[in-house]
Amino acid sequence: MANFNFNKVILGGRLTADPELKTTPSGVSVTSFSLAVNKPPRNGEAGDPLFLNCTAWRGTAEFITRYFHRASSICVIGSISENRWTDRNGIARKENFVLVDEAFFVDAKAEMPGFRTHSDVEVDPNSPALAGIDPDAAPGKASPQAYSTPGARKEIAQTEGDMDEQLPF
Repeated sequence: MANFNFNKVILGGRLTADPELKTTPSGVSVTSFSLAVNKPPRNGEAGDPLFLNCTAWRGTAEFITRYFHRASSICVIGSISENRWTDRNGIARKENFVLVDEAFFVDAKAEMPGFRTHSDVEVDPNSPALAGIDPDAAPGKASPQAYSTPGARKEIAQTEGDMDEQLPF
């Protein structure tokens, strides 16, 4: 029989904390976060939660930290990976985690924690924060690769400006 290996994970759950974007010394974006998912129910009882550690790199990390917060529902696709190290006492350690390749919205906009519509926000057109911004200019379009790792879906929203056009809700 041929050697068969398959390592693909699809998870849907909620973030347990706000993801924090970090940058490696070489300038690569990374975020690590914990995802709460329920175990499948057994014998009619509700499944207990599992807390799975996840790591995303580059554009996927930037996308997640920009649009998701604590308690946000998220769907991630990736693979199981592991870190191996030796601790201070010389003991070999190993940790499994989900290496996230793709991330997707799950909630409708109105259900997202902290989501505010444009009508909820009062904007002073003379605000210094808006200085130099042309309100009639079309928002810039980033390349699909800007927020995705190799193999990631290109439908992920690239900028806030085109986010409404690409979201399915």
